[in-house]
Amino acid sequence: MKEYVLERRTNVPRPLAQVFPFFAAAENLARITPPELGFRIRSTTPVAMRVGALIDYTIKLWGLPFTWRTEITAWDPPHSFEDTQLRGPYAKWVHRHSFVEDAGSSTTMIDRVTYALPFGFIGRIVHPLIRRQLRRIFDYRESVLRRELGERPRARNTA
Repeated sequence: MKEYVLERRTNVPRPLAQVFPFFAAAENLARITPPELGFRIRSTTPVAMRVGALIDYTIKLWGLPFTWRTEITAWDPPHSFEDTQLRGPYAKWVHRHSFVEDAGSSTTMIDRVTYALPFGFIGRIVHPLIRRQLRRIFDYRESVLRRELGERPRARNTA
């Protein structure tokens, strides 16, 4: 199984104490996901975030509905947390969210997604399309951050 990594760093000119809670609230996932993905949390909110917490969603990829279940596999507030797909559209999905407070009360948010696609050779062929879609999703998240947190974050892809 071929694994890929997408990493995005976003500097948010807000203190860690304001940034971490926004991302640690599962109900904000729908706010930072592009509307065309039809993202819906099926779990009861608010989710008590901790290691072992399960979160169920539905999404649409290219119009096809998928159920997605993730488990919080690491929880170290306010520095990091990790969600791992238990069931969903990827063969593997591990999303690590890290937060580092910078000088001047800003926070660098680091998203690192390690993923693998299903369907072997076919998955590898369509990977450029998937990678482009993931980058677009993270671009959308950045635009929501501008609106929701009232700032203009700068992001950089390293994948």
